[in-house]
Amino acid sequence: MLTLFAFIVTIGIIVTIHEYGHFQVARWCGVKVLRFSIGFGKPLWRKNFGADQTEFVLAAIPLGGYVKMLDERELKAEMEAGEANEMHHSETDLARAFNRQSVYKRIAIVLAGPVANLLLAILVYWFLLMQGVTGMRPMIGQVEPNSIAAQANMTAGEVVSTINGKEINTWSEASFILFEAALENEIVSIKATSESNELHLHKLDLAGLGQDAEGDILQKIGLAVFRPDVLPVLAQVLPNSAAEKAGLQAEDTIVDIDGLQIETWNDVVNVVKASPSKALKFTVARHQETVKTTVTPKAVKENKLEVGKIGAAVKIDKAQLDAILVKQHYSGVESLKMAIEKTWKTSAFSLKMMWYMVTGKTSWRGISGPVTIASYAGESAGLGLKPFLSFLALVSISIGILNLLPIPVLDGGHLMYYMAEIIKGSAVTEQTVMLGQKIGFGLLGLLMILAIFNDINRIVTG
Repeated sequence: MLTLFAFIVTIGIIVTIHEYGHFQVARWCGVKVLRFSIGFGKPLWRKNFGADQTEFVLAAIPLGGYVKMLDERELKAEMEAGEANEMHHSETDLARAFNRQSVYKRIAIVLAGPVANLLLAILVYWFLLMQGVTGMRPMIGQVEPNSIAAQANMTAGEVVSTINGKEINTWSEASFILFEAALENEIVSIKATSESNELHLHKLDLAGLGQDAEGDILQKIGLAVFRPDVLPVLAQVLPNSAAEKAGLQAEDTIVDIDGLQIETWNDVVNVVKASPSKALKFTVARHQETVKTTVTPKAVKENKLEVGKIGAAVKIDKAQLDAILVKQHYSGVESLKMAIEKTWKTSAFSLKMMWYMVTGKTSWRGISGPVTIASYAGESAGLGLKPFLSFLALVSISIGILNLLPIPVLDGGHLMYYMAEIIKGSAVTEQTVMLGQKIGFGLLGLLMILAIFNDINRIVTG
């Protein structure tokens, strides 16, 4: 239910903001708006408002929306078909038809939807940045033998300070830069400080990673995030999990599993991950008593491998948590500047990824459909307001950029026609527009099929 609700809220907000952009700029340009619809299909609610008696509609299928503006050509076609008897428009109204506006006004109206999505992302990021940002300190926990990181002589305990001259404060920042560099097959320069405060320079050769960069880039490189040795004390047991079914409780201390003595939470994780669907005998200490129980980890797919999960969270000491977390606070002006920069960089990265897919530099597996979006919406909402808002901003940017692509039937396709009109001095012919619509619907159909296939593939393979 949380996943469904979060998905509807996400799509509802993004679609409403997008269509409101079109609606508001159309009104500013003097165009008469006939209908503002959130969703498609059968109307669940409708009401007329304003001087123009614009019809506001909430429809049954919440996967999009539209703003219907007065268009002289469409009205003529309806009159010829005998379908325009519901409303009559005066010559004054016809002067406010969308098709009678200058090409620059039409460009502004079409651009307004995607721009509204990008503005939403900026506002969300601005709000989040003003609340402060928390991330994991870029300290290396482990280096896999014979990995790219090992070949660059990186060692456990080092703290990454810069990558290619850019200051790094969190693993999130490091991952983003490394992923981009891997797609470009670059050799990156990393400065890191050792535990003894010595500065080391590493050359990380990412050439050849290419499509293998997808997924956890740190794992591909051979780096593991530093995690302090945490005592195996449970903080939470998730409902309907393997841990709950076995009777485990919060504050339980795990003593041994199948006779193996447990010292840290990592010991628990390693045994459980290696034992999907295998019954494990747990010994736990509870209120000065020893309790024995059998836990069967649930088998789940993770990075194409089957691993075990029991659905329990560890209790972490605040001092240990503070040691691995970085908290950053910014002023309102700094936050706004960073929000604009983050939206710009994410937009540029989205376009770059699309180009990489077209050129074959990266696979089409990155395209997500409604199932994946719903899944992430539910997961982010379950983590709290800030993760959900961050997810909302990311999807809003994606929708805004997608709509700017030069595909007929999308906003970018209309912009393409208007640019052609400016260059040739006259509007694109109706035949060209109709042909473009057929091509556009075909491309969108293929894109949707691919997205749904990827969704199904993620469910099957994990």
